Amino acid sequence: MKIDNFFAELKRRNVYKVAVAYAVVAWLLIQVATQVFPIFEIPNWAGRLVVLLLILGFPVALIFSWAFEITPEGIKLESEIEPSKSIKRGTGRKIVAMTIALAVVAAGLFVYQLVRSKATVTPRQHASAARTEAAPGPQRSIAVLPFVNMSADKNDEYLSDGMTEELLNVLTKVKSLHVPGRSSSFAFKGRIDEDIFRNVGEQLHVNAVLEGSVRKAGDKLRITAQLINVNDGFHLWSETYDRDMKDILAVQSDVARRVVEALQVQLGVEEARALTKKPTENPEAHRLYLLGRYHFAKFTRAGWDNAIHYYEQALQVDPTFALAYCGLADTYGWAGGQTLPGREAWAKEMEFAQKALALDPNLAEAHLAMGTALFSVLDPRGSLKELDRAVELNPNLALAYDQYGWTFAEMGRHDESIAAEKKALELDPLNSLFNTDLAFFLYWARRYDDAIAQVRKTLELDPNTGLAHHCLGWCMVLKGNLNGAKTEFQKAAALDDLPWYKADLGYAYGASGDRAKAEQVLRDLDDLAKKQYVSPALHASVYLGLGEKAKALDWIEKAYEDRDPMLWWTTDQLYDSIRNEPRFQAVIQKVNALKEGAKR
Repeated sequence: MKIDNFFAELKRRNVYKVAVAYAVVAWLLIQVATQVFPIFEIPNWAGRLVVLLLILGFPVALIFSWAFEITPEGIKLESEIEPSKSIKRGTGRKIVAMTIALAVVAAGLFVYQLVRSKATVTPRQHASAARTEAAPGPQRSIAVLPFVNMSADKNDEYLSDGMTEELLNVLTKVKSLHVPGRSSSFAFKGRIDEDIFRNVGEQLHVNAVLEGSVRKAGDKLRITAQLINVNDGFHLWSETYDRDMKDILAVQSDVARRVVEALQVQLGVEEARALTKKPTENPEAHRLYLLGRYHFAKFTRAGWDNAIHYYEQALQVDPTFALAYCGLADTYGWAGGQTLPGREAWAKEMEFAQKALALDPNLAEAHLAMGTALFSVLDPRGSLKELDRAVELNPNLALAYDQYGWTFAEMGRHDESIAAEKKALELDPLNSLFNTDLAFFLYWARRYDDAIAQVRKTLELDPNTGLAHHCLGWCMVLKGNLNGAKTEFQKAAALDDLPWYKADLGYAYGASGDRAKAEQVLRDLDDLAKKQYVSPALHASVYLGLGEKAKALDWIEKAYEDRDPMLWWTTDQLYDSIRNEPRFQAVIQKVNALKEGAKR
């Protein structure tokens, strides 16, 4: 067949028209698939399969058009139809009409998507620059809401919580992105408000929300993630991942990358590297680490014991896992003076912080761990240097500013401690611990009315925060309201079994003249000390309430030998009645010598 005749035959057999019609239909089907599949959480591979099948079907459609003709009697081979009886021309007109109609539908869908994009709605697409610039707030910002555990086993909640925390940690490393901290995000856990996204935007001052779910079945995971505009509730981006358990780190990195792209955030070299950097290459070590974080966040004696257990297991699997060492350092830091003598806890905290830094000198969390460890051993200047490096590496690390607050307070620089804690609260406004810490710093600055106002605000956020009731009780002691103080101390003791709260009550009983109850608290502390560690400073506080200065000083000297946390707060108002006593002054001199030794 001559080439001219071949092209003429292609035209006669409607091959060209079929090709155009097929392309229009394929485009329309792809557009529909990208809209519908996310609604039913159909995995990404299904969308790719649709595209692949349409590509493979193209030559089949052309071959069918060449070899067959649709007649009133059915489909017949072209060679079986006499030229005079062919209806190719009529069929061609129908194909043209159908193509035009479908093209109009496809073009309408395209225009609809374009208009929605400009109106800040872009399902399953990256947000347009216009939308991001129109979003409220001084900078690009996002809250990561707790991912929902959809697994049949509710014990797998550590995976969904862990996914949330890991995404928070990665996104906070993007310096131009405002990301509220963990406590603010988890304040919305389990909430199903009708206007949840708008509420999150208003309370956390963010433009967008990332939410999702995790479903585990054996070693298989299904992870969904969707980025939502807080103003209208529409999706900026969404994705469903079907992966093996060992791929969870890769999914986290991809979600973080896609979110940053959707928000049109420009990344520096180090930030881009941070998004793809894996904390460990071992999935099992990562799983154990997530379990450690999950139990640590409970802030209970049992939670800390379990956290240590899982962190140690993670390090047995991967001895180079720097974040697991940070987790151990953090846990021993909290345990000091509560479940372990300070001297023992601070040594372990320092050991693990040093190991984390040796493994990764550019890890902000490692510098934070070291800054906290140096604070614990009465080296506030060394602590500040490490904290400076931590926030240089990650300016959004809210815990670093909280630790600045404690370090400045240890130095007696109260205005700076208050300013640092306010910065921490800018990054994590619903964090009940940060809110309580601010109240403590106001209390130590002897701004009691401000401290009371702040702690009441904290209790509005979370009335079950024992530490906040503890702080409010001491504010009331200094305001002369011992009955109110006892009420708050009783609430704290009912919420948490920490011995500190029992000692608070003992002080209040003694100061109000109820010696019998104060002495019963002392006996309770003695009995408890036979089962677990009890800080010597607790006996000292009860004896101060009773006015027995000599016995209080006996216990304070023991607290010094234990390197008790009370050494951080020798300026605390609790010790005003013995501040000029020679024995207390001797303890102060020893503490100052430790600080001077650390400075050298």
